[in-house]
Amino acid sequence: MTTGIDGLVSGLDTTSLINSLMQAEAGPQTLLKNKVTSTNSLVTALQTLNSKFASMTDLATAAAKPTSLNLFTATSSSAGVTVTAGPTAAAGSIDVVVNALAKSQVLVTGAMTSWPSSPATLTIVGASGTQTEISAASSSFDDVVTAINTSGAGVSALKVAAGTDPVTGTAQYRLQLSSTTTGADSAFTLYQGSAAEVTAGTATDVASLAGSAVISTAQDARITLWAGTAAEQSVTSATNTFADLLPGVTATVGTVSADPVTVTIARDSAAATKVASTFVDKLNDIFAFVAAQTATTTSTDSSTGASTVSGGTLSGESSVRDATQSLLNAASAPINGRSPSEIGITITKDGNFTFDADAFAAAMAADPAKVESMLQGIASNVGTVATAISDKYTGTLTTTITGQQSVIKDLNTQISDWDSRLADRRATLEKTYAALEVSLSGLQSQSSWLTGQISSLPKWPS
Repeated sequence: MTTGIDGLVSGLDTTSLINSLMQAEAGPQTLLKNKVTSTNSLVTALQTLNSKFASMTDLATAAAKPTSLNLFTATSSSAGVTVTAGPTAAAGSIDVVVNALAKSQVLVTGAMTSWPSSPATLTIVGASGTQTEISAASSSFDDVVTAINTSGAGVSALKVAAGTDPVTGTAQYRLQLSSTTTGADSAFTLYQGSAAEVTAGTATDVASLAGSAVISTAQDARITLWAGTAAEQSVTSATNTFADLLPGVTATVGTVSADPVTVTIARDSAAATKVASTFVDKLNDIFAFVAAQTATTTSTDSSTGASTVSGGTLSGESSVRDATQSLLNAASAPINGRSPSEIGITITKDGNFTFDADAFAAAMAADPAKVESMLQGIASNVGTVATAISDKYTGTLTTTITGQQSVIKDLNTQISDWDSRLADRRATLEKTYAALEVSLSGLQSQSSWLTGQISSLPKWPS
């Protein structure tokens, strides 16, 4: 690149002249850069719209499921019983009496300074008769606790301080053992001795030793249905939770009570209405975005008063127009000959949808199956269209975005080529003006020499 100093001979601001010429030369590149900017804006808008369609796909897929409106509330007449209802529940009620809560077994030994046998060999026998022999590293309570807790017998051990031996003054402890689960099947017997001794009947039941006691007996939770009638029936659970007490209904008991507790299952119309209203809101969100991105704006030149009308970022995009029209058709099409307006979903003259929550709730109360079928049909149609538009591989908007990104890549390549071309052009201009300065310098030197020669000529007498 030629470096020159402005106007050394000519007095011209050659740098400004070159910059002005380069600005004109860069006109085509400027147009390409503007095109990249506008295309980037288009791609951003298309990606946002595509994300909205993808979100619509997810929502429509959920709404199209047979259980999408199978929403129920479960209530209990007592705080001592809590209930939850799932999509397979059915409306109804039942009375239950809570007879017993599930418990784990808890056994406490007498106070000892250490385990009475060394090495400490214990055997835990479960409710099913399973025997687990445990050998502690020593007779210390810490080793016995560790051995029991790592045995996998379903029993946990805890060392509890129990004062001191009145004779020796040595610290004493009691061993508390608890089944790790609740229910009758969690019962256990702790023996001092090996499994063979247990089988032979020579092992000692620790609960029979002096100072030992069973604090809590393992038991199942138990409730009674239809108490006091010929249909009275007891139901048990190893935990305080009764799964599927009714179809799709889970009850958890927390308090024993002789009085019946009423469990009521009712259809959750508010939650069902929310599903439909959210679906309609998502539709309108797409239409509102497209409307905003295709709206025209008018600007006025303050000097000339001329008005210019400009289209929105997505104006003229046929893929967007086709996508929104397909979505509109899918959401408004009749289902089994019935209009969506029958369940409160109505299309307006401006191409949006309104949702009448009262009409939807009334339709649900009158014929839940019909409403569920219609919403599932609408959602299925919308989901099919939204998937075809936003699929990450074959969606129409996805392929449009990919095509525009290719255009941007090509434009950037052309801009890069123009950078090289313009750099060469600037170098040529700088050389040309530098050569001009040199030529002018030579002419000035010749002019000065001629002037000197002329001045030195003899003057004719006047």
